Amino acid sequence: MKKEVAPVKTVEQYLKAFSPTVCKTLQQLRQTIKASAPKAEEVISYQMPAFTYRGMLVYFAGYKNHIGFYPVSSAIKAFEKELSKYTTSKGTVQFPIDQPLPLDLISKMVKFRVKENEEKFADKKNNNSANAKKS
Repeated sequence: MKKEVAPVKTVEQYLKAFSPTVCKTLQQLRQTIKASAPKAEEVISYQMPAFTYRGMLVYFAGYKNHIGFYPVSSAIKAFEKELSKYTTSKGTVQFPIDQPLPLDLISKMVKFRVKENEEKFADKKNNNSANAKKS
């Protein structure tokens, strides 16, 4: 019979599940995201740490051999050249667990996502006010 694991409710709770080395790396990533998006709110979504700011911003997670970073497909595409030495997919980057995180690149990607979300928010706001004037 498979043991049921209680869902994590906080980022601290999530981080405690990892070895001290992986936890330290995840903390570095967390602090980089916080510094790059100071207005973002930290949440648990899909059982992993995430940040929201005018919509979902980025997610991250720890695995056996890598740190997963999920900045959505537009950020992967925008930083394709800089990410070429990492394993990527449509919305994911895998940073090897045994290498230092590219914190400057991560910061640029988070700032890119903040700008993207701000632009979408402004567009939505403008469309809503235009629609309200038509009524």
